[in-house]
Amino acid sequence: MKNSLLERIASLPGHNGMYFKNLVTGETIEYHSTDSFGPASVIKLPVFMHIARLMSRGDIGPNETIRCRHEDKMGGCGALRAFTDEPDVSIATLCELMITISDNSATNLLINRIGIEELALVFKDMGLSVTKLHRVMFDSEAAARGIENEAAPREMGMLLEQVYRREFEDEETSAYIEEVLLKQQINHKIPGIIGASVSVAHKTGEDDGISNDVSIVYAPEPFVLCFMGNETFVPDFEAFMRQASYDLYVACGGSL
Repeated sequence: MKNSLLERIASLPGHNGMYFKNLVTGETIEYHSTDSFGPASVIKLPVFMHIARLMSRGDIGPNETIRCRHEDKMGGCGALRAFTDEPDVSIATLCELMITISDNSATNLLINRIGIEELALVFKDMGLSVTKLHRVMFDSEAAARGIENEAAPREMGMLLEQVYRREFEDEETSAYIEEVLLKQQINHKIPGIIGASVSVAHKTGEDDGISNDVSIVYAPEPFVLCFMGNETFVPDFEAFMRQASYDLYVACGGSL
């Protein structure tokens, strides 16, 4: 199984990585798992986790609202850009939009509320050394200067394992993060084959030549599974993600 997966991912074009950990046995399978990848919307996972922690500490109220002005409405994924007015949206709702439908407008409102500088420091405190937030979503000016966000499959897996084990901040905060991740609406990658048979808490990321998905899969032997593909042929990489997820699910006691 391990050698087959590694051979298959190595045969794909581009810069691709994966991290698998069986949360019962501790077995791991890794391929370029500590490399720096363009995360696209996967960077929203640690942003969300920090905001969840702030809410649990009472530093931010879930019902605090932020106005989404017309100039705040970003392209790409999301619902806020469809509003013809300028709605006041709660922090809790912005978090759900950011994770479940990857709303870029919601993400930027939240990042600006916390501050990129604070988030940079917080990421280090989370134990993230490769994963870094350098800019907001759809910042074409920064992108033109080569400023891009970064993430590593293993680091995303580490965060998700903390959530699964209820070790991120406290049990209630971890459970809340898991609950939102389970509401994910972009489900054609890791859950593509197995999603009708097992719960998957996950966050995806997409851009030109980029396809990522990082997850907790609640198989009989639960596991963390994170894929990142950059400069890849997206249809083939996503097909690999689906099949590898199925193979690992079966290896961990699952069935369709």
